[in-house]
Amino acid sequence: MKKKLLIVLIFWLLGNRFLAQQARYQDRPFLQDRAEQSHLDPSYNIQLYQVAADRNGRISVLANTGLMQPWQGRLVADRLYEPMTGMQLRALLTYRQQFVYLTDKAVLSNAWAGKLYLPHQMGDARCFAGGEDFDFLLGNEQGLQYVSEAGSQWTFRFNEPLALQAIAYDTEMKGFWVLGSQRLYFFDPLRLSIQLKHTGKGYTCLWPAQGGELLLGSETGCRVLNKNSMKSIEHLTQLPWPELTCIREIDGKRWFGSTRGAFVQKPEGGFTYYASRRWLPNDRVRDLAPGPDGSVLVLTEGGLSRIQFEWMTLEQKAAYFERQVRLRHIRYGFNSDGFTMQQPGNLSSGSMLDSDNDGLWTSMYLGSQLFRFAVTGSEEARQHAIESFEAMERLYDINPIRGFPARSFERKGYFKHDPAAWRAAESPQWDWKGTTSSDEAVGHYFACCLMAELIDDESLRQRAIRLIKELTDHILRHNLYLTDLDGQPTRWGRWHPEYVNAFPSRVGDRKLNSSNLIAFLQAAYHFTRDESYKEKAFEMMEKHGYLENLMRPMKEIGKVEAGDPLSKMLSDGWNHSDDEMYFLSYWYLYPYAFNEELREKYRAAIKDHWEIERPEKDALWNFCYAMTGADSIDLQASIWHLQEFPLDLIDWSIHNSHRKDIVLLPANFRNQTTRQVLPPDERPIHKHNTNTFILDRNGGGRKELSGDIFLLPYWMGRYLKLISAGISPER
Repeated sequence: MKKKLLIVLIFWLLGNRFLAQQARYQDRPFLQDRAEQSHLDPSYNIQLYQVAADRNGRISVLANTGLMQPWQGRLVADRLYEPMTGMQLRALLTYRQQFVYLTDKAVLSNAWAGKLYLPHQMGDARCFAGGEDFDFLLGNEQGLQYVSEAGSQWTFRFNEPLALQAIAYDTEMKGFWVLGSQRLYFFDPLRLSIQLKHTGKGYTCLWPAQGGELLLGSETGCRVLNKNSMKSIEHLTQLPWPELTCIREIDGKRWFGSTRGAFVQKPEGGFTYYASRRWLPNDRVRDLAPGPDGSVLVLTEGGLSRIQFEWMTLEQKAAYFERQVRLRHIRYGFNSDGFTMQQPGNLSSGSMLDSDNDGLWTSMYLGSQLFRFAVTGSEEARQHAIESFEAMERLYDINPIRGFPARSFERKGYFKHDPAAWRAAESPQWDWKGTTSSDEAVGHYFACCLMAELIDDESLRQRAIRLIKELTDHILRHNLYLTDLDGQPTRWGRWHPEYVNAFPSRVGDRKLNSSNLIAFLQAAYHFTRDESYKEKAFEMMEKHGYLENLMRPMKEIGKVEAGDPLSKMLSDGWNHSDDEMYFLSYWYLYPYAFNEELREKYRAAIKDHWEIERPEKDALWNFCYAMTGADSIDLQASIWHLQEFPLDLIDWSIHNSHRKDIVLLPANFRNQTTRQVLPPDERPIHKHNTNTFILDRNGGGRKELSGDIFLLPYWMGRYLKLISAGISPER
């Protein structure tokens, strides 16, 4: 137990300057968005037109078949008021927080004891808006009609068809705007007069915003006009998508619907983009409206999305992902990456399948639970960690190769991936998977080192240390290779100089494998004090250049134009899986350095790596770097990453390359596609071993990722005292 929590002691002894200077983020509630979707049955030929919500929180959708309502994830017929089913409904709106309908005969409502009933003579009217005092303007292609409870009536006929797009009442101007595809009119209800105010082309929607601005949406963007002078203020074209279908100001924010999703303008500039099945049933937006409890209703061709905004702390968000992991991602104690659904998005149709990297993904979840246990003392976290450790431990015991961790195991006959890599276990009920790779080894050391440091049970510590020793001994016994059942090295489990140093210096694997092997040997020496591990490490550094390799600046890693096929393949582009292997192994490269001189060299190498990763704004990389006692770790970017992380981890098909609000970069070695990385909830869902600048992916919605991708950086940040416990509003 003397070594227990050694990492914490190292931080205080070597990096107390860091702990003193770093400003902890106070985890106060922020607004977390999520989508509640109601889908339209695709077997029915139903067209959706408008959506509205009343003061009771009821949501109503107007379709060509009549009124519909959301119910248990579907849009179904609304028969609440049976008389409405026999009416020819033309339009729907919320007026004074109540539903008002336009039919072929009247403007009417079921509110106010049903007394609102204003007959009209425009049988084919298709849109309307309400004014100050139960007065309404309705229109069609040929003209307009004004009706009011006070008895006023007015009719106007256009000289030529208008191609009517929208009618909206302006509370600042005390009148109605009428928009056609090429002409804009203003109707004054006091004078019963109408004026042509503006001409253009391709207009599709409008909204009279607060502050004297009129927003005109078109097929090419949004033109902002001064309501009084009608002078153009700006023309917004750098939008996520400029082909607009509707505009709405909701709670002081400007929302836009388009043929490729919805988006809202941020106060600091730019837009938050809601597209794909993560957010919407369909990307073709038909209408926008304020919803119950501060939500926003987005009506699409495929159904309705209610985007909700909930006050949440990062700690509460972590609890959400903890439940997600426990419900759908624990397979024999593994953190299962393979939750696969038979129907896209239908979580009830999912199964947990084996993965090539069951050990690695489990190590990352196990690490999160050990950090959580160290911070909170949670018995639940302790039990989760032990359960996952036992699954990783069995990877060694289920196969006959001493010190060799299998990739995975499964009950006989039920494995799904890469059948040739599976072998029968000694137990007739089980199979195990070989071909274990270097990234699995990195994960095993990461998990076992943290287990040996942070668990409060000496027998469990010794079991973790045993695995560190056995894995290291296997690598040494087999001449610095992971050797499979056939006696041959696995494809990627190779650390021998004849393999590593055969690569040109620009190939990343030369640096990576050197760094990993030294970290492995340091971990083994740290926990066993067996001098043979230390001697081997110095042999590799001094005789075979492994220290020089691991210290090589990241800017020198690049494409090899002339070389062997493997070198060309490995240097074809930046390997983001390598980043994951580096940063996880830094947890036993830096703290377990043999001496201070090496520790400072490691610190410099880690900083060099972190600098090149900074544009990704990945909290995990930032916090791994913070472990070295760094002065600056981009804490604000890390919190942004955690707050913007989506609650929905389904691998939906998501596309961003069409967007007009991003700046695309020329092709480059790191595959950084844009000047600024997109928020996690706008890009395809992915693990930390993927390029964060990925714009498009046809995910298909049949797989859900595990919440460890949030939990590990969050609890690591808590452990490093960078993030406080959640602070309730009362505190």
